Amino acid sequence: MECTVGTGDRPAIMVTNDDGIDAPGLLALVRVLVSANRFVVRVCAPDSEKSAVSHSITWISAISVKRADINGATAFAVSGTPADCTSLGISGSLFPSMPDLVISGINKGRNCGYHIVYSGTVAGAREAFLQGLPSLSLSYDWVGGTSNIDDFTLAAEACLPIINAILAEIKNKSYPQKCFLNVDLPTNVANHKGYKLTRQGKSIGKMGWQQVTSDAQGGQMLSTMTMETNSLTSTEMDASTVPPQNLLFKREVIGAIVDDDDNTDYRSLREGYITVTPLGVLSHAEIDCQAYFKELLPGVTECFSSSAL
Repeated sequence: MECTVGTGDRPAIMVTNDDGIDAPGLLALVRVLVSANRFVVRVCAPDSEKSAVSHSITWISAISVKRADINGATAFAVSGTPADCTSLGISGSLFPSMPDLVISGINKGRNCGYHIVYSGTVAGAREAFLQGLPSLSLSYDWVGGTSNIDDFTLAAEACLPIINAILAEIKNKSYPQKCFLNVDLPTNVANHKGYKLTRQGKSIGKMGWQQVTSDAQGGQMLSTMTMETNSLTSTEMDASTVPPQNLLFKREVIGAIVDDDDNTDYRSLREGYITVTPLGVLSHAEIDCQAYFKELLPGVTECFSSSAL
């Protein structure tokens, strides 16, 4: 397999994300792609942060599109979601042709385990996959106080080999069409241990709700985490004690559930690998759940038939 793509007929890459078109991760990725001088680089990304919107799309309202100034790339800022941006960017309405590859990222924060469900970054790549185009989502495991902006450039450079390899396979018409890739880069990306094929695990951030007095109160939450519906403590209020005015709540991190199985994305990322996880769209239930409902459903039908008499 060739590891480089010829520069005579340069492949087109379209970049999107969920952190917004001005996010350092996207800008670093575009700079690296442009500097490689091997690709036609296009950008179609949200005009503001759209983290944790998952695969939502704009259906009723119109979305606005404005040209954006990104050196070396043709770029548009869109008022919609990441899935909107991908859909519009590959529709032929903004760019003269379909891209050869869609890349979503680089996200500020990992997207592993069940967090993938909430991720707008992953949705940007998934939308391209739904439309039959090769795609991958890229996320950097940003840790406050440890990571810095330059790490996004290192992450983008570390992804060039797999981007080149994918494009070579696309050119050879040998790239698989039944999956897209989710790639996570470790915090210490400068000393990563190389690429590792992984599978989606079950890790998830446990979240709660904190009552606040203003929208500015409380910290910003990771975009791909979810809440934990645990019981309320001393601040618990039932319907009879809730004051008549509007209440404000913000999410807060209260813990995590970590999947420590071998070869899962989260564990391998924490070990320092660049994790490469093939994903599809359909989520199948565990086999034992299939067996359970196979036994349950006949009885449900019988009970309903008897009660109808």
